[in-house]
Amino acid sequence: MDSAPLSQLEQRLIGHIQILYPHLDAGEFTRTCLSTFGLDPKTESPQPHRNIWDQSDTMLITYADTLRTDDEAPLTTLHKFVKTELAQCISTVHLLPFFPYSSDDGFSVMDYTSVKPSVGRWSDVSTLSTDFKVMGDLVINHCSSRSMWFENFKAGVEPGASYFYEASPNTDISNVVRPRTSPLLREVQTKAGVKHVWCTFSHDQVDLNFENPTVLLEFLSIIKLYLEKGIRWFRLDAVAFLWKTPGTPCINLPNTHEMIRLLRLMIEHYAPDAVIITETNIPNRENLTYFGNANEAHLIYNFSLPPLLINTLVTGSCDHLKNWLMRMPPAQQGTTYLNFVASHDGVGLRPTEGLLSEWELDNLINTMKRFGGKVSSRTTPSGEAKPYEINISLWDALSGSVSKGPDQWQFARFMCAAGIQLALEGLPAFYIHSLFGTENDHERVDNTGQFRSINRHIWNMDDLEHRLNTPTHHQKVFNAIRELIQIRRGQTAFHPNATQYVLHTGDKLFAFWRQSLDRRQSLFAIYNISDEPQTFNLAELNLIATDDWWDLITDNRYEDRMAHITLMPYQFLWLANKKGKKK
Repeated sequence: MDSAPLSQLEQRLIGHIQILYPHLDAGEFTRTCLSTFGLDPKTESPQPHRNIWDQSDTMLITYADTLRTDDEAPLTTLHKFVKTELAQCISTVHLLPFFPYSSDDGFSVMDYTSVKPSVGRWSDVSTLSTDFKVMGDLVINHCSSRSMWFENFKAGVEPGASYFYEASPNTDISNVVRPRTSPLLREVQTKAGVKHVWCTFSHDQVDLNFENPTVLLEFLSIIKLYLEKGIRWFRLDAVAFLWKTPGTPCINLPNTHEMIRLLRLMIEHYAPDAVIITETNIPNRENLTYFGNANEAHLIYNFSLPPLLINTLVTGSCDHLKNWLMRMPPAQQGTTYLNFVASHDGVGLRPTEGLLSEWELDNLINTMKRFGGKVSSRTTPSGEAKPYEINISLWDALSGSVSKGPDQWQFARFMCAAGIQLALEGLPAFYIHSLFGTENDHERVDNTGQFRSINRHIWNMDDLEHRLNTPTHHQKVFNAIRELIQIRRGQTAFHPNATQYVLHTGDKLFAFWRQSLDRRQSLFAIYNISDEPQTFNLAELNLIATDDWWDLITDNRYEDRMAHITLMPYQFLWLANKKGKKK
């Protein structure tokens, strides 16, 4: 009797496995993968090119323990705060790694299957997922040198003995691209003698060996656990470095893209509403490749936005931001950009390559240092140390200008950045400290010895609530950003996939046009990105004569199509022909 015909899922999975693991029996390993993942081979494929988001979606990025109170698990505290204060603004909560870890504030994972006891339990994550979509980190490139897997590696027993990428000290690593200055190979004493393991980031973060199919099976089991606990959005951390081939740059290799396609195939068949986001802090052209053909990441981080937007607002010229945006391709249906200006990491500088000159980059770096920032470096393949990221809170980064230093426009400049982030094509993601206008935490840097700690402040809830309920800049920022998000949620022209065209309005006015997918709402977003008043004529915008036009921010109506409009420093308009309801 002939065997049953292969399902579409099996056929597609076999195709990926044959590329990644040509030495395996692809059919047998496919069955093992599906069994490990608990997936019926006959599961129907989700409809392609679906937008699993709309203009009501905004993400919050936070550590599980950023908000702390006595006698309560931080995950519980966070859930209460987001549900009480942000339910009308936030749809998705990105929980940065909440697992037991040994360093790097969670990104040196010791155990992928448990929640760090000091922040809560799995039930807290599941409860949060009943009120919000939850994104979890899949720290897939490396794990902690203090993990059970690495202890087993040293002892020569499984699971772990074959889980890590090894190389000889004589291996050609001259072309390897890395984000750090530490030596790539770490010497380790094992039961079988001295071995050298690959450490892209730090010697406490040992790279996993995905050439071993058992490592893939381990991660399929981990992903299944996360899905069972309510996580539907997956951030693939540092995934660009996943596959290694000595003699190459060991970044963005074809097998890395193939692995992402395999993981997406499995995840979206298990949960059709699941979303894959790749974290690839690399030059813009390389970053765009992680969309694949709408079959890899659903979303990619818009890594060039933070440095270009900050540079725009401190220099008073939008030329680079405008030129970059004009060259950005519209995302295909079913994919979009994740627009952020601040995160738990620093402001990445590799995404400015080819966009800012060395002189302009030096000018930006020196300005951020004047505002209290730090600079982290990486080693190039030639051995040269180059700036990799600026470590600074967004509030302090926007405290002044290149030419004049700190000034009175800090709040206006900060809100201008939020206004641009919220209006651009894509889905906005706010780091929790951007909602509060948190300042540089130099004390935390001193305590940890890590520059990134400058933007990883821990808030005591009593202190935070006091500041949010009294006349402070924290209260002002928090209320203003929530108001903007609620306005955005009602505008179909702000759908992440709505049409966008950049306008030519000079270097002091940054402007673009958005149009809803059904073409019913047109919206012009116009920003004065300088510290001087700027005037423009409404006739420049070619407003549809038969429509009424309102500024969604002030609710002012504009009837005179020839009117001259003056925007004060960092003021902006969201000029629309139809007013969606604030939500």
